Amino acid sequence: MHILIVSQYFWPEGFRINDVVKSLVERGMEVDILTGKPNYPEGKILSGYRAFGCMREVWSGANIFRVPLFPRGEDSVFRLTINYLSFIFFGLIFGPYLLRGRKYDIIFVYGLSPILLSIPGIFISWIKGKRLVIWVQDLWPQSLAATGYVKSLFVLRSLEKVVGWIYRQADLLLVQSRAFEDAVAELAPGKKIVYYPNSVDSSFSKVPNLHFEQLKIEALEAGFPVIFAGNVGAAQAVNCIADTAELLKDIPEIQIVIFGTGSKWNWLKDHIAQKGLGNIHLAGRFPAEAMPGYLQKAGALLVSLTQEPIFALTIPNKIQAYMASGRPIVASLNGEGARLVMESGSGLSVPAEDPVALAKAIIALYQMSPEERQLMGEKGRNYYQTHFDHEILVDQLIDHFEMNRLNKGKLIS
Repeated sequence: MHILIVSQYFWPEGFRINDVVKSLVERGMEVDILTGKPNYPEGKILSGYRAFGCMREVWSGANIFRVPLFPRGEDSVFRLTINYLSFIFFGLIFGPYLLRGRKYDIIFVYGLSPILLSIPGIFISWIKGKRLVIWVQDLWPQSLAATGYVKSLFVLRSLEKVVGWIYRQADLLLVQSRAFEDAVAELAPGKKIVYYPNSVDSSFSKVPNLHFEQLKIEALEAGFPVIFAGNVGAAQAVNCIADTAELLKDIPEIQIVIFGTGSKWNWLKDHIAQKGLGNIHLAGRFPAEAMPGYLQKAGALLVSLTQEPIFALTIPNKIQAYMASGRPIVASLNGEGARLVMESGSGLSVPAEDPVALAKAIIALYQMSPEERQLMGEKGRNYYQTHFDHEILVDQLIDHFEMNRLNKGKLIS
């Protein structure tokens, strides 16, 4: 089977789609990727690439076709908007040219936010006359409203109409959370919608690679380290983490270590300095292959979101990584993510943006015996292997492709 994947983000940027592509190739699929120039998360084009011009390269047996892209910059809503629009524009202009003469069995869009980035995939599915599958990772425009980037009701309603049109172009809509199903169905009545969750690379569920050289982080070497890994942005309720650290400052054994960067990273750095918080550490961003080893050092793994209604429907991908790691989870969020943590028995959950409750939950884990925490971690890993195993989910994805491929194409190929 020959699959075209359309995604603004791809290797060397660290996204879930990278592992999916590797596994598809290992299973004998021929995979092409239409993507942009790598610039996430630093906001500038990575060394070895340039913003303008098209290029082609090969990675792990997959063919990558890159269109021009304006870099997203740092903490600039305007530049981020131009970044998104540039992928849509150049994907529409250059995508068909780069992929000319190439025949596909299925077009697969990795639908990260904003879902508008699916438009080049829709256009190519029309040209190629092949069926379109969109994997919806975020709900738009709800998440746009929740993060405060757009407050105009008119703009939000207009975007809602565009999103509904995008959904209706797909032959199959995959959603990463069961709670997405009703929201997507409301905008795409009659369309086939299937729950298809995220997973993580299998390295998270295995013994860490001891040959990978790790930078020593003192806060992880003793006491009870609490690790937060991932985007450090507005949606992650970073202010709640900071307030929690202040409440815990009199328990020196509890240290909070933040892995990752994002729009709130500089704010958090300044806040730590202003408050003199010695129990919260900004480790920065590390290669994905290093993270399994670091997560294994945690006394607990922290996931947090704001209390916006949209985030109650979302399952942060770090929950799967945390479960696979076999360490207890402390969750400060509402809805689906909290339900997963409690249903699996993998940790403790408290309401979103409640630093007092979060501090109490961390203390409760800290006061448990190592055996009790180990049991929580084992429950999480077992739940991951049953519901989120990467290899099982890739097989399911191929089944979805096969079922759609066998249906009649929309145009003559």
